Amino acid sequence: MSVTVLVGAQFGDEGKGKIVDYLAADMDMVVRFQGGDNAGHTVVNEFGVFKLHLVPCGIFKKDCKVFAGTGMVVNPDELLKELSEIKSKGVDVSNMYISSRAIILMPYHIQLDTLSEKGGTSIGTTKRGIGYAYADRARRNALRFEDLLDLQHCRKRIDTIIGTINAELSAKGGEPVTADEVFEKCKAWAASFGQMIVEPVTFINKAIERGEKILFEGQLGAMKDIDLGIYPYVTSSNPVAAYAAVSAGFPISKISEIIGVMKAFSSAVGAGPFPTEMEAAEGDGFRGDGKNVDDEFGARTGRARRLGWLDLPVLRYAAVINGFTSIAICKIDKLDIYDEIKVCTGYKLDGKEIDYMPSAYRLYDVEPIYVTLKGWKQDTSKIREYNELPLNARKYIEFIEANVGVKLKYIGVGPARADIIVKE
Repeated sequence: MSVTVLVGAQFGDEGKGKIVDYLAADMDMVVRFQGGDNAGHTVVNEFGVFKLHLVPCGIFKKDCKVFAGTGMVVNPDELLKELSEIKSKGVDVSNMYISSRAIILMPYHIQLDTLSEKGGTSIGTTKRGIGYAYADRARRNALRFEDLLDLQHCRKRIDTIIGTINAELSAKGGEPVTADEVFEKCKAWAASFGQMIVEPVTFINKAIERGEKILFEGQLGAMKDIDLGIYPYVTSSNPVAAYAAVSAGFPISKISEIIGVMKAFSSAVGAGPFPTEMEAAEGDGFRGDGKNVDDEFGARTGRARRLGWLDLPVLRYAAVINGFTSIAICKIDKLDIYDEIKVCTGYKLDGKEIDYMPSAYRLYDVEPIYVTLKGWKQDTSKIREYNELPLNARKYIEFIEANVGVKLKYIGVGPARADIIVKE
């Protein structure tokens, strides 16, 4: 049995794409288990530079199946575009599969999201329709990929929900849609995706029974979880490890490894509390100018990320709610230029040190407790053995391990697949 789950340990943008691409070399299947095309996983390998939004990062390994899982909301037009771009670089995409129970993200979901972000309730979404697709799932108004396999049934579903959709569009000042135009889209998608759609529970469980090595790939990070994150500044799904089993329909006891991916500092995109956030100029050493693939700009939006020092309370919280068996730390090389490196080791709230993650609105009031560690002022990007890292870089890594209680097994020292150290 070999089921591995990989998730973000912070606010997203931790470098998950790089680590999945690296680990996929040993996998038979890679599954995206939640989210949509509102965030991107950046992969740099022999095929080029890719920002994947819907396609699992295992697509580049020959004969590795990749699966868009039940917990996802998938914009079919975006998926077609992404597969076409990947295929144009000489990558075989014939091993792509889609859960019949995955939600279809419709054009009207994007319209509703865009209209909502114009109002006073904006939370800084990417306006990709993700929240509205998940909302329709919850109120049983969504179409699923299984509907594309029976177009007569699909038309009945559209006729059933179109009134509710148009009432909401009208209430928000949007343009109504007709059942005919929605159905025409579905017919085109059925022709494109029919051969990819599979019944997910059998598909996954039979692979587990065969002893296949499966990697479940999460999107975003723990602090964006709709239940456990900085609500309401969260995504609309659960990017925590347990949801891999919940959404795929296999026993959680089958999971053998849970890898958290963290960045060597902190970053966030969108609104919400961010206790260790720096002033904009202070973060320039991390950010870059946008010309490099690993500069601190959103893979989906291109927005400059908010930056901060490493926040250990966030990492400890992520470790507790996910149960990490190991951690991958990315972008250690971004700290090479610093004489001193600050690390938040705890929070004070109302003048008292706390040992829990407070509600999001109280995170605005916490006072980070910092320690200052010595930097190493040495290029780490060409190093491939842990004992060859500068002493202070090793002290930084071991300080994190001691404070989080989880081994840092993978150490990223650059954006490419090969830019990694495996710490035994």
